Amino acid sequence: MDKYLIVGLGNVGDEYDMTRHNTGFMVLDAFAKASNIVFSDKRYGFVGETSIKGRKVFLLKPSTYMNLSGNAVRYWMNKENIDIERLLVIVDDIALPLGALRLKPAGSNAGHNGLGNIQSVLGTDHYCRLRVGIGNDFPRGQQINWVLGRFDEEEIKALEPKIETACEIIKSFVLTGVDFTMNAFNKKKL
Repeated sequence: MDKYLIVGLGNVGDEYDMTRHNTGFMVLDAFAKASNIVFSDKRYGFVGETSIKGRKVFLLKPSTYMNLSGNAVRYWMNKENIDIERLLVIVDDIALPLGALRLKPAGSNAGHNGLGNIQSVLGTDHYCRLRVGIGNDFPRGQQINWVLGRFDEEEIKALEPKIETACEIIKSFVLTGVDFTMNAFNKKKL
């Protein structure tokens, strides 16, 4: 059976709940809720399992905090023997407007500590990532306060349909692969 690892990046703890940096967690939570998947507290993270048309899918919300996400990703890839081509990391991105979605098969970490740690631990930047825009409406030098700040009600309303689309992207990635999914979703005005 083909196995996939879908990783949503974020930080554990109530103080980080609904913050911009936890957008990856928010996408996985929405995907889990729509599919009646329950997360269990396991080694290096909260893990949920499902299958999509005969493909085994593991959902991972690392409990290592953002800057050490690579440890959780490597552990679960090794434990479940998942190929790097079947890894998808969902991450917040300040370089994209709020709710914009971009799927890429590889690329730099663009200064994102979670992606940087995954790249360092895995020894490659050739893994798929879905970048979810959180905007960058912050004064110079206030990036940390922005990413660790909570979404306001208006932002959440704007983000909800985009999170639903991100869940569709996850399913498409599992069923059709990254190339088809990029063609289907990146061209849309997301």
